[in-house]
Order: sequence, then structure tokens, then C-alpha cells
Amino acid sequence: MTNTDPETNNPLPAAGGIVISVDAMGGDQGPAVVVAGLARFLEKEPEARILLHGPQDTLAPLVAKRKIGDRVTIRHAEGVVDMTDKPSHVMRHGKGTSMWSAIDAVRDKEAQSCVSCGNTGALMAVSMVRLRKAEGVNRPAIACLWPSRNPGGFNLMLDVGADVRADQDDLLTYAMMGASYARNGLGIERPRIGLLNVGVEEHKGRAELKVANDLIGRAAPLADFDYVGFVEGGDIPSDRVDVIVTDGFTGNIALKTGEGTASMISGLLREAFNKTPLSKIAALLAMTSLNRFKKRIDPRRANGGVFLGLNGTVVKSHGSADALGVAAAVKLAYRLASSGFSDRLAARVASAAALTGPDGERTRTEGTGTR
Repeated sequence: MTNTDPETNNPLPAAGGIVISVDAMGGDQGPAVVVAGLARFLEKEPEARILLHGPQDTLAPLVAKRKIGDRVTIRHAEGVVDMTDKPSHVMRHGKGTSMWSAIDAVRDKEAQSCVSCGNTGALMAVSMVRLRKAEGVNRPAIACLWPSRNPGGFNLMLDVGADVRADQDDLLTYAMMGASYARNGLGIERPRIGLLNVGVEEHKGRAELKVANDLIGRAAPLADFDYVGFVEGGDIPSDRVDVIVTDGFTGNIALKTGEGTASMISGLLREAFNKTPLSKIAALLAMTSLNRFKKRIDPRRANGGVFLGLNGTVVKSHGSADALGVAAAVKLAYRLASSGFSDRLAARVASAAALTGPDGERTRTEGTGTR
């Protein structure tokens, strides 16, 4: 007998598979692009299932058109969180929205992770209230992937905007969470972690950065990651480090600066190659290399900021993401869910204080499975 959704009578995803909860209504380009992205993702992940949140009459034709109805269950939700809505307003009036419904599916264990293209502030606020912060976390963080010279093509940076503040204990927690993400999300067994500063010398930086430098350095051998010390802005896309730790104010400015610079470079290249007939011929001759370069820096491949430090995995897709970007965000959520990332992260963060006891002594037992 097939289980059905009590609200819609749609079949629920089969037991045993990974279920991703998706907010269909948050993106700038509307639910059609979200559903198109799901179709791309499901084509490559035959075991995955989707719980899709939004108006039934809007989503049903889109799902039927993509012929993915056997793997997508629609959870009816009338309301929509707009990009201009203040988080406080959403907290008071957002219970019937697709965003709220998508997060509740993770809270109620119907899905292993959630994806939304919606309002970042509202998504974080609802996620914190509905999922709650994990034990040992004072401030959750948003982690994003950054194109780099590393073999995997990306570095990880956190926080990039969840909270503009971060003291030394928060930065230590970010390092622990970043290490867990790098292992489970990027497959890096022993990640290298750096603390972003205005210079690499130990005497530089704010007081909390100097204390955090000592705390992270003490935790590194106990938590099975390598600490490279202070790093500068130029190291963010380098192969010197795998995880960059910083506060949300600095991280968000760096992220937006990087996105703007990449957009400017792409625009200038187009202008240069379209300038004269000769330059257009040169562009044709260099097409293969240009396409390779474009793919390497394409932000759609790294779409998806992960909310770390909550009792559940939430992936924030870029609001303007196209189908390829949505597919990348859902793929990231699927990969993290498949690894049991949320439970591993909670265990890792909860052990942070013990790992750096007053004398820096190792207080955990080897072989616990904590990653």
C-alpha cells in the first residue's frame, strides 16, 4: 500500500531514499525554473526523492510537464516569502508559506535537508526558530564554495553573512563546522583551515582574532584538521588552504566583491572580443579555452550556501539561480544528506569545548566516528 500525503493525497516518497525538501516559490525566476532544476538533478540521482512546497495548482502542471511526478510530492502551501519581506514580518506571519513548510519538513524528519532560493534573512530566521541551534553553537554560519586552485576546484569560506559579529569562540566553532563540511561535503579527509586576517603575522589583527588563532591551533591536532594560521584575502582562491574562517561582515563583503569582480571580468572579456572583426575571429579560435575558463569560474556550479550550526541541513540557493544553479544546490543538499552530515556536524561542534580543555589535553576517545 502506498503512503499518501494527508494534505494533498499525493504519494509520499518511498521509504529508505534520501528526501530533499524544496521551497518552490522563493526564487527570482519563479517555480518553473525550480522545477526545471529538479528535473536536471533527478535525472542524475535515481534514488533521490523531492518534497516540493508551494501552491498545488501552480506546481502540479510544472511537475507533470517535466514528467517527474513519480519522484516529487507536492506539499500545498499558499503563502510566499518575498525578497523584500523583513525577517520579523515572516516570523509573525509566515507560517503558511512555502519556506516555512519546507523547513518544517526537515524538523519533522520527513526530509533530510532543505533547499530554498528565497530571502536569506527570512530563511535564516525561520530555520533558527524551527530547527534550533545545535548544542555548542552560539551563532550559526553560512558557508559558501569559492573557486580556487585546489584539485577539487573550490575552497570553503564561512561565515559569509549569517551574523556580522563573531568572537573567538564563534570562530573556533566555525573552524570545527568548516572541517566537518570539508570532509563530508567535499571529500577532504584532513582539511587545511586558515583564519582570515589583515596579515599573516601573529601580532596583526583584532584581539579576538589573536585569541581565536591560539584556540584553533590548539584544537587542530585533536580535531583532525591542519591549521595553517592567518591567511589574507589573496589566499581565499589559492591552493594554500581548504577552509577560510572569518566573521559574517568580512565574509559577506569578500563574497560580494568576488562575485562583482567575476562579473566585471566576464563583461570586459565579451567587450574585448566583440570590439573588432579581428578580435571576433580571435574569440572563435579561443572558444574552447574560453568555455573552459567560463566553466571554471561559473558561480552556478558552486551555487548553495549551507546554514551550519542548526539541527538540520538548510541550503540557500542564489535567488537568481537558473535551472543549472538550482540543480547544483539540490545536489549539494543531497550529498550532505547522504553523508549524515547534520548528525556528524552536531557531534563535532558539541565536542569543541572538550577538545580544547584548559590544558589542551585530548579528552575524546579515538574511533568515535565523529567527522
